[in-house]
Amino acid sequence: MNQDTLKQSVAQAALAYVPEGEIIGVGTGSTANFFIDGLAGMRERILGAVASSEASARRLAAHGIRLFDLNEVESMSVYVDGADEIDGNFCMIKGGGAALTREKIVSTVARRFVCIADVSKKVPVLGKFPLPVEVIPLARAQVARALSALGGRPVWREGVVTDNGNIILDVHGLAITEPARLETQINQIVGVVTNGLFAVRPAEVLLLGTPDGVQVFERD
Repeated sequence: MNQDTLKQSVAQAALAYVPEGEIIGVGTGSTANFFIDGLAGMRERILGAVASSEASARRLAAHGIRLFDLNEVESMSVYVDGADEIDGNFCMIKGGGAALTREKIVSTVARRFVCIADVSKKVPVLGKFPLPVEVIPLARAQVARALSALGGRPVWREGVVTDNGNIILDVHGLAITEPARLETQINQIVGVVTNGLFAVRPAEVLLLGTPDGVQVFERD
């Protein structure tokens, strides 16, 4: 069973978490794209969606799903998105697609974060996947120095500009044993917009695609 098949299986399983007659939050990336494609089959049963990126907004609109600006929405019952890594406490690294800031904002408004991922994304300790940090362009060098002081090796993702007009530094070489603490610490660096650790507010549900089927985990 290839990785795309696993992604499709969890995306399909996530449709069961979509409430009828409501607005839902939708993430970004290859697994989220499979979810959006599945959501098209039930577009008449939801009010619409808030997208976490311009790419996801275009895909939703192409399926005829009504788009809402987050500023029009007071709360959402669910946000569905993938992860680049997720640990046993449902803390995640996200941002491989450079949409981490909008993903974090949209997910914060939702009452429940449903993470959809294939089994390769489940790890005992976060950090093998480089940690993305969105940075104001003017601050790139000084933020890189601050990240190096934390023990990481920041690499500028050249040629990538976020939907917010900023740049990404990918921090290599971290073993993240206290993700919530590190998330807060990095966010306090002047010039950082946010970082790709989703630990202060982790996922509530993990749908994990495995060769033996979709495994469902819920945080206590």
